[in-house]
Amino acid sequence: MNKVLRFFKDYPIVGITLVIAAVSGILQLSGLMLAGRIIITVFVAAFSLYTLFDMIKQILRRHFGLDILALVAMVSTLLVGEYWASIIIVLMLSGGEALEDYAAHRAKRELTSLLDRTPTEAHLVTEGDQTKDISVDEVTPGQILLVRPAEVVPVDAVLVSEAAEFDESSITGESLPISLVTGQEVPSGSVNGDLAVKVRALRPAAESQYQQIVHLVQEAEDSKAPVVRLADRFAMPFTAVSLLIAAIAWIVSKDPVRFAEVLVLATPCPLLIAAPVAFLGGMSRAARAGIIVKGGAVLEQAAEVKSAAFDKTGTLTEGKPQVVALRSASEATDEELLHLAASAEQYSAHVLAEGIRAHAEQNGVQLQNADDAKEIPAKGVEATLDGQTVRVGQFKFVSEVVEGAVEVHLEAGQVAVYASHGGRFLGAVILSDKLRPEAAAVSQWLHENGVSNQVMVTGDGQKTADSIAAQVGIDHVYAGLHPVDKVKIVKGLHPKPTMMVGDGINDAPVLAASDIGVAMGAKGSTAAGEAADAVILKDSLAPLADLVSIAKHTLRVGLTSIWLGIVLSIVLMLVATTGVIPAVAGAFTQEILDLVAILYALRALGGQLPRLPHEKEKQPQQMHG
Repeated sequence: MNKVLRFFKDYPIVGITLVIAAVSGILQLSGLMLAGRIIITVFVAAFSLYTLFDMIKQILRRHFGLDILALVAMVSTLLVGEYWASIIIVLMLSGGEALEDYAAHRAKRELTSLLDRTPTEAHLVTEGDQTKDISVDEVTPGQILLVRPAEVVPVDAVLVSEAAEFDESSITGESLPISLVTGQEVPSGSVNGDLAVKVRALRPAAESQYQQIVHLVQEAEDSKAPVVRLADRFAMPFTAVSLLIAAIAWIVSKDPVRFAEVLVLATPCPLLIAAPVAFLGGMSRAARAGIIVKGGAVLEQAAEVKSAAFDKTGTLTEGKPQVVALRSASEATDEELLHLAASAEQYSAHVLAEGIRAHAEQNGVQLQNADDAKEIPAKGVEATLDGQTVRVGQFKFVSEVVEGAVEVHLEAGQVAVYASHGGRFLGAVILSDKLRPEAAAVSQWLHENGVSNQVMVTGDGQKTADSIAAQVGIDHVYAGLHPVDKVKIVKGLHPKPTMMVGDGINDAPVLAASDIGVAMGAKGSTAAGEAADAVILKDSLAPLADLVSIAKHTLRVGLTSIWLGIVLSIVLMLVATTGVIPAVAGAFTQEILDLVAILYALRALGGQLPRLPHEKEKQPQQMHG
């Protein structure tokens, strides 16, 4: 009973329509036909006026919708005395909102589940090992928090307890729990296992991974699917055809009732509801696959993508470069080179800097704090150590301030980071980054599915970029680029639409400038995620194929649901021109048609995700293994 009352509270027009229909029915059975007809007529006329005013407001906003069909159908059924058909149309339109909300809720449940799990409180550990509940927004880095069994980790943190297991499936889609030990990072949004554990907060909630994902989800929820464009594309032709068929039926039969009988079968719910439900379903399907898509318009673009541009480090490669050699100049030692390079690189967020710092830490090198430091995007870092300027980065960046700098020979897949100190050339740190094992398979799948032009845009050297591109199957390579160069190249790619895939802060401008920007968000920068249209939450390139596949399936389902509604409506309208479908029966038939179109639109929630070539090859081995 409570659910019924809540329903009528949320959708009062449905309740009022049912009450009006019930009262009119009782009056009719009591022999008061005129009274019942007057009640329905007044109610439907009032609802028609409301629809008319709403339609005018939409037209003033330059949204030419399909309300005119419903309005003409209601007015015409009243004028020809088919008042029961008119009230069924009102019920259909008002109930359509409830049906849309139900279908939308089902379609976006994967998105809303992330929002529903957002932690609002954290258990702060105080003196005496006591706990105090505080708002998650009050958590500051360094505080010790208690995470109880099955609770969501509220902020990015480091494990203080000896060991623990965490479930990251809601974030990355990985089904197996991860085991961590003291000192390892615990991502926010992961779910604690069976034991209560202590963690030390690394970042405030607003800067933590899960809160950023929640922000992306809220953006996706607030964005409108391209329903207006899709509906408008079909609205005017469908309206014109429907009115023409109804007018011809009236003229040929010389019976105005025939006009109303045709139009009750032309109400536009499949266009207004089915398409948005399909796109919400596609967004939810993408979330389940570990991809947050910021709106249905992104899916529509991704379904048609023809060109793709990839960053190299952290996108096509794993983004975990390791130092493989130190090539110090004659005036320096390997120890000095590593010490000064790592000390400067601690002020950089670049993955190469992270690799140099990690190597220094592994070798017991004590890093030195700089008097001042700044990072120059796509070039390197400049820091002041002991009053001397240290430059670390690309060869051109370092060779500008020193004489005698020499480029080192690199093997395939290697990259060099050069360093100078006070005008003295120190040498180069050689790093190597592994190619993502799925990169070639994803590129091949994209080629096979319409993405005909694939390029690499990177700030790294030509030789390293060419080596990676050859292994992946990339068509063209643009190396040694600055962020502004990437933007120019990606904007100039053809055929359109163009998709850009990147992960770092340097990729934010090109992600924002491309038709579809896709950020590798598992360990990428916040700036890249905010600039992108879609964010891959897994540390893998494979979901990129999932995104395109889901987009194609969603657009196909959305368009099919629209055409299904249109074709069935037109067929039924043509049948109604003969007079064999009474207005009341036509109104009920149209309600069934709406339901069929919407149920079909929910197919966007399903569909087989692509099997990448390397997965197909592995399958027989796994079966026999």
